[in-house]
Amino acid sequence: MATTQQPRRRQGIGTRVWLVVSEAADLRRDEVTKSHIMRRTGLPARDLRVLDPVLTYPSTILGRERAIVINLEHIKAIVTATEVLMVNSNNPLVVDFVDDLLHRISGGVFQQAKETNDPYRGVVESIQREDSGATLVEPLGSGPKSLPFEFKALEACLESACKCLESETSTLEQEAYPALDELSSHISTLNLERVRQIKSRLVAISGRVQKVRDELEHLLDDDNDMAEMYLTEKLKQSMEQMSFREEPEKDDAGLDEETDDDSSKSGRNSDAVTYAKPNVEELEMLLEAYFAQVDGISQKLSTVSRPNI
Repeated sequence: MATTQQPRRRQGIGTRVWLVVSEAADLRRDEVTKSHIMRRTGLPARDLRVLDPVLTYPSTILGRERAIVINLEHIKAIVTATEVLMVNSNNPLVVDFVDDLLHRISGGVFQQAKETNDPYRGVVESIQREDSGATLVEPLGSGPKSLPFEFKALEACLESACKCLESETSTLEQEAYPALDELSSHISTLNLERVRQIKSRLVAISGRVQKVRDELEHLLDDDNDMAEMYLTEKLKQSMEQMSFREEPEKDDAGLDEETDDDSSKSGRNSDAVTYAKPNVEELEMLLEAYFAQVDGISQKLSTVSRPNI
């Protein structure tokens, strides 16, 4: 007797697990749909495709109305004014990045749990609350200024990407010069193949470094793009505008006492509440520091390539 095959359950279709780090240094996993992420961050679908681990996109940093999209090396993240969302991954580089991000946000000391299969599980053991997060050096007499949440997260992303590229470049340097010396003293098929493989890696790493460099240079050349990335400032101004518009109106007696000129002036003031463009010097300093670091890595790779690898 034939049995009727039950239809497959479609529960969970279209969902993905995201690692979420909040501004309070809380770490959790959210299993949500793409449409939920779009509503939560205000991002269009085309921006989310940049973060798809199945697809290959060049290094990208996009400033949007409510979020920053970051695709740098192993980092695929969405940064808002209050949280960082990353595609869930057990990549050791991502685990190290999350550890560094939590440390920057809280100023605490986090230790990974070695005895568990979940590399993120033990990252909330000891938190010492203190203002030791990322800072920018300001003119003498003003003291250091703490970065807003989104810039602490951005700096952690840039730092992690640069460390990855720096490490691979150093490893390549250590292998390239001995290989060239060996080839110059003894030309053989084995030595030629070794140099060929090193050259292939050199070209690949140089291309990745150049993409990161180009993206930082593009941001530094456009004040409007940098202004879009001031998410905390935009959120603050938006809340102030909402609070202003929701203020209770004056009573009738007060309104009667106002002159026509005062009424029109009040109306003009209400219309004048608009978003003010921030001074981008703060972000510019941050980006310039990492641009210089990436440029230094690029120079190292150029030096390695000079002996005709």
